[in-house]
Amino acid sequence: MNNLLLRVREISIAFGGLQVVSNFSCDIYRGELVGLIGPNGAGKTTVFNILSGIYAPSSGGIEFWDNAGKVYAADRLSPDKLNRAGIARTFQNIRLFNNLTVEDNIRIALHKIRRENPLDVLFRLPRFRTGEQSMTDRTYELLELFKISHKRHTFARNLPYGEQRKLEIARALAANPALLLLDEPAAGMNPQETAELMTLIAFIRKKFNLTILLIEHDMHLVMGICERLIVLDYGRIIAAGLPAEIRKDPAVIKAYLGEEAVRHG
Repeated sequence: MNNLLLRVREISIAFGGLQVVSNFSCDIYRGELVGLIGPNGAGKTTVFNILSGIYAPSSGGIEFWDNAGKVYAADRLSPDKLNRAGIARTFQNIRLFNNLTVEDNIRIALHKIRRENPLDVLFRLPRFRTGEQSMTDRTYELLELFKISHKRHTFARNLPYGEQRKLEIARALAANPALLLLDEPAAGMNPQETAELMTLIAFIRKKFNLTILLIEHDMHLVMGICERLIVLDYGRIIAAGLPAEIRKDPAVIKAYLGEEAVRHG
């Protein structure tokens, strides 16, 4: 099977005449944990929005290989089709179903794997009952993994901030993705929560055989778990390589890290 999971070739997009992403290219291989970093307004979330089908690039192309080896022209697919193919994401601003319970937030994400037809549902046939039990078991497994199963009947809006973040990641995992896009997962977290998140990301990556691409401003987290970094500035890649190389790159220091951050990193 092709070890290449995602190939992005020279994608660009502009809004109102402003070029937000210019000729962005990268290859992501199965099992990698890659960080996308850069200053605010660099175009990182726009790249994620393109990769997840929210925006269509004005030029360039994206290829994605699912777990069965099937290749998709990902730049031409809608978000729901990309999700079914194996790309899931979280958002910088948490997007939960706040008026639903923790459990129901997960169950909604699991509906994509249901295989019953309307007759199965209408007459509560065995396939329907089996599907319901599978959803219940999978929901509990994910909530246990993230240590929030005891709050499964709590409305999502009533969770503490850190647990809302966990729930959003758990919901993304419910889709059984091959590629998980994490948009600033540590945003708003305190140092202890961030440390726990680092451990959790490393754990779920191994457990679910995930490939992860993440955006993050917390350099301790980025340097601690990412194997490779891509740095954006004004929509263009200014550096790419190992964390140790990026930390010393003059262009990255000038545009983003700063001398003080490097000395105390």
